[in-house]
Amino acid sequence: MTHKINGSDACHSVVSQMELDLLAALLEPEDAAYPWNPTDDESETYFDELERQFAIQDVLDEELTTRAQVFYDKLDSLWSGVTNSSYYNCNTVLPVIDHLQENLHTAFAAGVPQGWLDAIATKAAEIFASQKSLGEQLVECVQSVLPTWAADDLSILARPYAYAMRSSEGQDLASVIDNVNNQDWINLSEVEQAKASVAIAYYAIRQLNDSQTES
Repeated sequence: MTHKINGSDACHSVVSQMELDLLAALLEPEDAAYPWNPTDDESETYFDELERQFAIQDVLDEELTTRAQVFYDKLDSLWSGVTNSSYYNCNTVLPVIDHLQENLHTAFAAGVPQGWLDAIATKAAEIFASQKSLGEQLVECVQSVLPTWAADDLSILARPYAYAMRSSEGQDLASVIDNVNNQDWINLSEVEQAKASVAIAYYAIRQLNDSQTES
């Protein structure tokens, strides 16, 4: 008997909860409650507002897709320009470096280490077209093989060559070669190697300048 009474109470409790939920839904504000009767005028307004929101979202999604595509196309264009420019510069400079290295090997191979000549030739070809003065170019070329040397110190060694080029007289390239090749590189001090490197760099830049004039 007690079991039946408890079961009845539980059933009554569930029904009461359902009634409370239904009542709460009916009492919700009109702007938050779903229109259960589609034929009502208010329901039509509700659905029109939903369609308007969906339409706006579709337009926003379409515009976002279009703008994103334009943005990525612009990136592709910029990247293509950078890649082509790098490819062009690489294929333009490399043959010049190879030719200049061959010239330096022929002129100075008797006394100067090959790696030394290659480094100076590479740096000379890289900075030849820059707006830097001859003195600055000579300093950078020598710093490629003597990185611990200060630019001010190398500028002093490069000054005679820079002045000679500025006065259009220039140093005799044959004497430059002889001065370097007549020295035993292994027994040279670092200062003497720096002086010889400036002379080699001067020779390299003169070679580039002559090649440009001929072309």
